[in-house]
Amino acid sequence: MPIYTKGGDKGLTSLYDGQRVSKDSLQVEVYGTFDELNANVSLADKFCQVPKNVEWLQWVEYHMFFLQGELATQHATTFQQNSRMITEEDIQFLEHVIDEYTASLPAVDSFILPGSSTAGAQLHVCRTVCRRAERLLVKFMQTHFVRPEIEKYVNRLSDFFYIIARSEDHEHQLRAIEDQVIKRYCQAVKGDQ
Repeated sequence: MPIYTKGGDKGLTSLYDGQRVSKDSLQVEVYGTFDELNANVSLADKFCQVPKNVEWLQWVEYHMFFLQGELATQHATTFQQNSRMITEEDIQFLEHVIDEYTASLPAVDSFILPGSSTAGAQLHVCRTVCRRAERLLVKFMQTHFVRPEIEKYVNRLSDFFYIIARSEDHEHQLRAIEDQVIKRYCQAVKGDQ
């Protein structure tokens, strides 16, 4: 069976509940931007060096489907009948990760460059795409009902990407120092022989 349906050949697409809307509608733009974010998160998790970060990013990727699905539905109750929705517990999970890393990473008292590692740089891309998606969501909310949990979750999500980026950059710096120590030790050992 082909992956194309030809249903969108005239500029329309189907929402989760089957309703047809224009592909340039704000609703499609909102959930499409979260789809773009999810693709970037998937790329970020491939660059991460900290296994816990990979696990947490994959958790976010999975939950992004719930977020997108709900946003791609005219009425949240229709989506709720067939799928899981973003909850207060999901928001608390993001807050827990943010708080844990904020307490364990070196303090930052100025603006930082976006990523000293490949993973960190990609996570800052995730942060900025998330902020763009959030701006679109806020605009969408001016004319459509969106559950407060979605708005809170999205707001925490960009902070989550920021702190995971800091974690990856910190790990990158530690490994660079470790590599330098090993290199100098090896040079010293060779010099003694």
